[in-house]
Amino acid sequence: MIDHAHDLESVRDATERLLTAVGKLDNASVTESSRLPGWSRGHVLAHLARNADALVNVLEGRPMYVSGEARDADIERDAPRPLDVQLADVRESAARFQDTAAVPADWSRTVELRNGITDSASRVPFRRWAEVALHHVDLGIGYELEDLPAEFTERETDFLAARFTGHPEVPPTRLTDGTRAWRTGREAAAAEVTVTGPPADLLGWLAGRRAGSALTVEGGALPVLPPL
Repeated sequence: MIDHAHDLESVRDATERLLTAVGKLDNASVTESSRLPGWSRGHVLAHLARNADALVNVLEGRPMYVSGEARDADIERDAPRPLDVQLADVRESAARFQDTAAVPADWSRTVELRNGITDSASRVPFRRWAEVALHHVDLGIGYELEDLPAEFTERETDFLAARFTGHPEVPPTRLTDGTRAWRTGREAAAAEVTVTGPPADLLGWLAGRRAGSALTVEGGALPVLPPL
């Protein structure tokens, strides 16, 4: 069962961890490339701030973004800002998200995200946690997938494996870190591909952050995953 209150605390912790790390940068560092193609670190920070505001919209029953074009334009507008402005925006938007989530509400209600995707409101805090945690890694400032909390790594692996379950382009696949196992891809009418590796590498592959070179594959080639 999803514990949204626990996840909100985890979001708070992850946000403080990111802000502390980013606070050690300088203006020049913010303009340097992140690990996301075409995005500087400023783009990542601008996205994190605007995503917090977008999730406030979701919780309050408004469209997440006015449009995809408006979302992209906002990120491009905010990406070049100096470090102190970026930090203030991430901090203040994160506080708005926490304040909105603190208002008594029916957490079992269904909310609408981007592109018509719906989910339980109770999952929104975990979605925000994923944004903060993975984009902290994307900044390329010394925080790696191996540094993520074990709880987060397992739950995000659960989420992404479920997301690709039934996908016609992904062959039947069994994932395992040697202790836990997940299944994803098409229904197992044919022999499964088994992908084995450390938790961080499995998550990195599923999340599009690693190519999978550290994974062991049996029963076929490493599946090519569609974009998230």
